Amino acid sequence: MVRDRTSKPQRNPRLRGLQCLRCDALYPVTLAHDGCPACRRAGFHVALRASYLPEGDADGEAHSAHGMPMPYTAPFTLGEGQTPLHDMPQLAQKFGVARLALKDESCNPTGSHKDRMTAMGVSQALDFDAHTLVLASSGNAAVSAAHYAWAAGLGCEVATYEGMPATYTRQLDALGARRYVFADNAGRWAFVRERSQHPGYFALSNYRLPALGSAPLAIEGYKPVALECMTQGGLPDHIVIPTARGDLAWGIYAGFRDLLAAGRITRLPKLWLVEPFPRLSRVFAGGAINGSYPGHTAQFSTAGATVTYLQWQAATATGGGAVVVNDDQAREARGLLTAAGVSAELCAAGGLAALGQLRESNAIAPDDHVVLMLTANAASDPTWPDR
Repeated sequence: MVRDRTSKPQRNPRLRGLQCLRCDALYPVTLAHDGCPACRRAGFHVALRASYLPEGDADGEAHSAHGMPMPYTAPFTLGEGQTPLHDMPQLAQKFGVARLALKDESCNPTGSHKDRMTAMGVSQALDFDAHTLVLASSGNAAVSAAHYAWAAGLGCEVATYEGMPATYTRQLDALGARRYVFADNAGRWAFVRERSQHPGYFALSNYRLPALGSAPLAIEGYKPVALECMTQGGLPDHIVIPTARGDLAWGIYAGFRDLLAAGRITRLPKLWLVEPFPRLSRVFAGGAINGSYPGHTAQFSTAGATVTYLQWQAATATGGGAVVVNDDQAREARGLLTAAGVSAELCAAGGLAALGQLRESNAIAPDDHVVLMLTANAASDPTWPDR
C-alpha cells in the first residue's frame, strides 16, 4: 500500500529509549545510530537496542500481543511477515535430526527477510519526518529499501559496489532510487555517514567502522520471526542463520528473549550463525570483535570483513556459535535443496551445510528440532545456476 504521508505510524508509548547492549546505558531515540558513547570511550564499539517500559507503566497502553513489544503499534507495512515454515522430513532423515523446517523469507513482498527490517525503518523515518532513506547495500537490502521507500513516498539513496547484479540495478532504477558506486565498504559507509548528518536523511544500514549494525528500531522488525517459528511449528532447539553483521540473528534472539521474559517459553533456542569465511569464528578463537577479517566469497549476501557485538551476543547468549561454510559446500547444499524442490540463495543454502557440520560435531543431536532460515530464494542470485 502507498501510505498517506499526512499520517504517521503509531509509536508504542512504552518505547522509552535506546539501551546499550553491553552496559545498559539509556539514550533517547533519534535517527542516528552511533552506538554507545560510554562504551566507545572505554574502547568498545557496541550498538544500542530498543528499550521498553514494563507493561502497565505507559498510560493507555494495551498489553503487547504475546509479550513481544514493538516500536510501533501500527507500523508502515507492505504485508511482510507471517512467512511459511516448511517441514522437510526427507532432509531431516538425511541429516539425522528429528525435525527440520525451513522458514521461507522469500515469501516477503520483495523476496527476502530484509523487508521486515525495512518496514520498521520506514516507520521510524515517517515518524521522525525524514524524507530519504540512505543505506549501503548491493543486494536484497537495497531492493527492499527502494520498494518500501517508493511506496511510502520517501526518497532512497543506495551506496553500492561496482559489481551490483543487474537484476538489482534494474529494480532500483525503475523505482527511482539513486545509486552511488564505491570500491569498498569504507567508501560506502563514509557516504552513508555523511548523508545521515543532513536533516531529513535516515541511515537504515550500518555506517560505522568498526561496524555496529543497522538502525536499532529497524532491527526490531526481525523479532516476530521468533514468535512465528514457535506458533507455526513449536519451539525449536536450534536455528541456523546466514549472517553478515548479525542484524537478523540478533533480532531473532531478541524476539525469543522477549518470549522468555513473558513466560511464553522456558528456554532459548541455540542460534548458529553461518558465515562464508572465518570472522565471528575468529572472534570466538580469541580475535577482536572490532578486527578486520577479509575473505572472498560468492555468497554475496553475507560477504564483508566485519563482526559486530550484535552477532556475538546473539550466539553467546543462546549457547550457539559460528559455522564456516565455504562456497563449494554451499553449492553442494543448494543442489540438495533444489532436488527437494526448494530455491535458495547461496548463503541460505549454506545453512544446510552448516547443519551437517553441527551434526558431525554433535552440537546438534539426533532428537533435535532445527529451523533453517531461508533468507531469499535463487531468483535474483547472480551465482545461480551453479556451475
